[in-house]
Amino acid sequence: MLPLPPVAPLVGWRQSLQLPRDHYVRLAGNDYSVHPSAVGRRVEVAADLAAVTVTCAGRLVADHPRSWTSHQTITDPGHVMAAKQLRRQLIGGTSPQPPADQVEQRRLG
Repeated sequence: MLPLPPVAPLVGWRQSLQLPRDHYVRLAGNDYSVHPSAVGRRVEVAADLAAVTVTCAGRLVADHPRSWTSHQTITDPGHVMAAKQLRRQLIGGTSPQPPADQVEQRRLG
């Protein structure tokens, strides 16, 4: 029998992908929510027997307990609220407008 290796082997599942617009990643037939600030960016999905974690540029953007059933959608309420706020900012046009008194007016006389 051979001795054990000096470093434990990596176990689990890892994948790198670009996060789609719906801010969910699919793993083994289940969808897990990710913070919408990472939409369009490359994320690293890691899963083991107990948890699914997603990182973007070394920052944790999702952490869920692993679900062993299939066809489930696991959503973090914080991700839903962040998506609503981002949507409101983009659609609602809440970009700051310059005050009217800071615009120079030309004299026409």
